[in-house]
Amino acid sequence: MSDSAQISDFLTPSGIEIRRYYGPDTVKPGDLGRAGEFPFTRGIQKTMYRGRLWTMRQYAGFGTAQQTNERFRWLLEQGQTGLSTAFDLPTQIGLDADDPKAKGEVGRVGVHIGTIDDMEALFDSIPLDQVSTSLTINATAAVLLAFYVAVAKSRGINPKALKGTLQNDILKEFIARGTQVFPVVPSLRLCADSMEWSFKNMPQFHPISISGYHIREAGADAVQEVAFTFANAKVYIDSLLQRGITIDEMGPKLAFFFGCHSHFLEEIAKFRAARRVWARIMQDDFGAADPKSQSLRFHVQTCGSTLTSRQPLNNAMRVAWQAMAAVLGGAQSLHTNSYDEALSLPSEESASLALRTQQILAHETGVTDTVDPVAGSWAIESLTDELDARVSAKLADIRAQGGMLKLIEGEVPQREIQEASYRWQRDIEEGRRKIVGVNTLNIEENAASSAKRSKVSPQLEQDQVKRLKAFRKNRNVKAATTALARLGKAARSPKENLFPHILRAVESRATLGEIFGTLRSVFGEYHGG
Repeated sequence: MSDSAQISDFLTPSGIEIRRYYGPDTVKPGDLGRAGEFPFTRGIQKTMYRGRLWTMRQYAGFGTAQQTNERFRWLLEQGQTGLSTAFDLPTQIGLDADDPKAKGEVGRVGVHIGTIDDMEALFDSIPLDQVSTSLTINATAAVLLAFYVAVAKSRGINPKALKGTLQNDILKEFIARGTQVFPVVPSLRLCADSMEWSFKNMPQFHPISISGYHIREAGADAVQEVAFTFANAKVYIDSLLQRGITIDEMGPKLAFFFGCHSHFLEEIAKFRAARRVWARIMQDDFGAADPKSQSLRFHVQTCGSTLTSRQPLNNAMRVAWQAMAAVLGGAQSLHTNSYDEALSLPSEESASLALRTQQILAHETGVTDTVDPVAGSWAIESLTDELDARVSAKLADIRAQGGMLKLIEGEVPQREIQEASYRWQRDIEEGRRKIVGVNTLNIEENAASSAKRSKVSPQLEQDQVKRLKAFRKNRNVKAATTALARLGKAARSPKENLFPHILRAVESRATLGEIFGTLRSVFGEYHGG
């Protein structure tokens, strides 16, 4: 049978045909360039991992602040080099633990942080001026950053010494996750306010991590993941430029977050192409002259959506290959999922294996010894060129339709992601995509599927509510009430930066729910449609 008759059998998840043969005739002629130089196809540092390994982060957060602190300290003892924090749903949408809407959700999918005392407990005995911390939070990002800064200040640590990343990417909530609280305009304001304050006061901190990961997890393909992420980034850049912040002031502090899916070759090429596209955007669209502004710095997480509840130990291999693709693609930071995440919160054993996967990759495989070891592969270079072209075309189409904000309001990217997700699921159900243990090579469920499962006790929520009530009882109520009133007044003034007011409210011992309740009374809530 001819190659053309089997094209449908050899497509990447983005619909790119994988050819039977790649050779000199399939790659565009031209100089690949060097790592550390425009357009950074081969990496953003000249020596890449020879000079410094990627930051090894394991996403952790469950139950109480004390429980998560124990996991943090254990991970650091195991050799983790950066912390990454998962927050529960009430924290993500600005609810205190005793809010009726929070019932049954406290501490379930992450740690609950509702007060400055919770944040203090979360980072107990952890040197904030030495450890890089990622706060994976969006709608309430400004408040969680304020908690973090306030704890550091209470320990005598200048915010200028803090290192890490705040996710703070509200636009992807509108198109992929759904934990936005306010309408688009005030949501963007809060995002930009915290970024502007951070640029001036936290020079080592990245106040936004523009996320393609959640877009990919919602069902997007690789092209949509990168294009929608960069289109969102342009919105943030434009909002900051309007405030008088120059492109080379903000550029070095913009961080990104991508997923790494299952197609090994496409994912490596995706990261290489993304660096090239971003370099051109920053240079050609925004006039960035600083190479650090043109450089795409990104964290990668292996894709949770690829993990299966059937034959869960297979997930360890999926994660290992995805991690390898991320490293060959030049990631600066990496999280490897635990094999049991499709079943429950990761156990200590599975979290350890996930971290060891990165450490083995770094120290035993040799792939870190040379810069961009896949460069010159005809297959990789051809796929890099193809993904570059497709992402660029998608961005041009977004621009032609009026830009990302207009499309989000019309729910255009939301529909496109849903359609891509449907196609992927249909391909699995109809057998065109093989998932080992799901639609091929099945075995009967046995002891292998009954891995140890971590569970959150129902008592946790009751205990958290008790701590919250004690917190409120023991504070200066007038100070908190005054700070909240000032925040509400500032929120009614569209030009005023709200972050200093949020920080003052936090230091006056206002709770997350009280701060967001104040803002809800001014901004209203987003209900979609």
